[in-house]
Amino acid sequence: MDPFNGDEERRRRKNPFDFIDDEDFERIFDEIIRKFESSDFKDMIEDMFRGGFDPNKRFIHGFSMNIGPDGKPRFQEFGNRSTKTRGGEPVISDEREPLTDIIEGDEDVAITVEIPGVEKDDIDLNVTEDFLEITVDNAKRKYHKRVDIPCNVKPKTTKATYKNGVLDVVVKRKEKKTPGEGFKVNIG
Repeated sequence: MDPFNGDEERRRRKNPFDFIDDEDFERIFDEIIRKFESSDFKDMIEDMFRGGFDPNKRFIHGFSMNIGPDGKPRFQEFGNRSTKTRGGEPVISDEREPLTDIIEGDEDVAITVEIPGVEKDDIDLNVTEDFLEITVDNAKRKYHKRVDIPCNVKPKTTKATYKNGVLDVVVKRKEKKTPGEGFKVNIG
């Protein structure tokens, strides 16, 4: 087999980016560039090199991208945050913002939060009709995230499980999601 020519199976495999046309790719690329050029991101990197972080501590920062229901890319940052002290000095916070995913169903909303390295007893979870707040504060790890829920929910119906560093939360919607009503369009 010639590794430079490729065999038939490799030619049949689809590229994972086949679903993105040139216009979408440009939009996604532009958004990535905006993230990297943002003042928050630049300040955080500069703070690291100026000594705004302890080299003996782990530092995590990244972003995830997915395509929203509207077909547009959505970016979410996660990891340690850059903060300022009262004197205005930059500091990299020990508190991390976890990566989260929200799936809005017809009858409920499911939220998945990645918070590895903690015990379930360390997790403080607060749910209201329109947001979920996760806080972990122990000797090894600190996490904090406030998640805006895309619809009103019933907080007392919340069910949560935590396994292998992943917190899954499911909350019932106040009203079932109904498909949008269409209307007939006359073509002129």
